[in-house]
Amino acid sequence: MLIAMILGLLGGIVLGFTLNVSYPTEYSFYITMGLLAAIDSIIGAARSQLEGKYNNFIFISGFITNAILAGLLAYLGDRLGVPLYYAAIFVFGGRLFNNLAVIRRLLIDKYMLKKDSDINKK
Repeated sequence: MLIAMILGLLGGIVLGFTLNVSYPTEYSFYITMGLLAAIDSIIGAARSQLEGKYNNFIFISGFITNAILAGLLAYLGDRLGVPLYYAAIFVFGGRLFNNLAVIRRLLIDKYMLKKDSDINKK
């Protein structure tokens, strides 16, 4: 599953850079918030997969909910003249770094366990 997520992410990045897709500049802020929410959901799913707790329904519902919430905060803040998008940036950004730290530790632990088991076999 993790490999499929990474391949999907890489495929999306390649398509994004190769296709000539344009959008009005006034939507760029909303698209940025949506991308941040999507990256947060994908990194969270990778963490859940490594912990053995991944659930497809939770991933999809979190992905959609995060994107909608980020878009609503950006839209509402834009209408009110208050930078509410900072809430999304801080929350998603903080969770990104937290999830990446946990993923790094899980991968190191798995590597060390495998290394120890290889040494014990010899």
